[in-house]
Amino acid sequence: MPSALLKRFPSVRVLLVGDLLADHYLYGQTERVSREAPVLIVRHEREELKLGGGANAAANARALGAKVTAIGVLGRDPIGRQMAALFKTSGIALRAVTSPVTETRTRVLAGGFSTSRQQMLRIDRGAVGPLPPKVRASLALQILEAGKSADVVMVSDYGAGVLCDETREALRSLARRGIPVSVDSRFSLADFAGLTVCKPNEPELAAFTGMSVKNDGELLAAGKAAQKRLNCDVLLVTRGRHGMTLFEKGSKPVHLPVYGAQEAVDVTGAGDTVSATFALGLGAGGSAFEAARLANIAGALVVQKQGTATVSRPELERELSR
Repeated sequence: MPSALLKRFPSVRVLLVGDLLADHYLYGQTERVSREAPVLIVRHEREELKLGGGANAAANARALGAKVTAIGVLGRDPIGRQMAALFKTSGIALRAVTSPVTETRTRVLAGGFSTSRQQMLRIDRGAVGPLPPKVRASLALQILEAGKSADVVMVSDYGAGVLCDETREALRSLARRGIPVSVDSRFSLADFAGLTVCKPNEPELAAFTGMSVKNDGELLAAGKAAQKRLNCDVLLVTRGRHGMTLFEKGSKPVHLPVYGAQEAVDVTGAGDTVSATFALGLGAGGSAFEAARLANIAGALVVQKQGTATVSRPELERELSR
């Protein structure tokens, strides 16, 4: 039963390996068009910093009650210090290697008086190119050490460099020891062959296989091809308003329709929620199908929230009791 599995979440030890992004929001009011250029002038009102990317996946696992350790890179800048404070407040053990600049996504949200704020612009900051060799080696050592006490490993790859040859080899070492390693990779799914779980969405699956996924038949063909190429035990394909499809070695694919009837408010970070819930389900001893059922419900709950958000264990418990 999903509720019984959920009750075991507080005992699960999760290791998150990934790109620890800062989601930085600037809120303002649009007043008029500038005379200097054809752009709107935004009067600053407030700003907010949230754990994003892999950090959001870690926050979701923590909100679900797990004991979480996060490994990644944070900058020696003010945003990096604020991020470290957010990890501490969230109760996540942080084992970060430092770099000059924190990978940051700044979103400007603005609107007129008494109207909701809409995203106008996104500015990305961070290092360009691969991380230095010493940083990559340090990350790999951290993974091998922290992995000794983990029940499950979550990998959150947003293309910021933490997932490299050295860290992927460390992850494969953990998988060979029998520790489930669940991967969510935005751009480089092909680099994670041989690990336990891969969780692409439909566009990522299509890009990886070069196959169309416009209907159920095409998706099943692409999913089977991807699972064979990746040599993973489980492939979980998230499909937005069409739910998700689970491919597991030795079993027929299973489709889980989207949970609930409400339209999504904001899908930002929903994949992190699904990844965290699914990984915890495996770490708690559940089957891939049981974990996917919980992840499907958690994903439906988080898209009802604005911006980068998490789903807590009490919220999920209340939904299961309905």
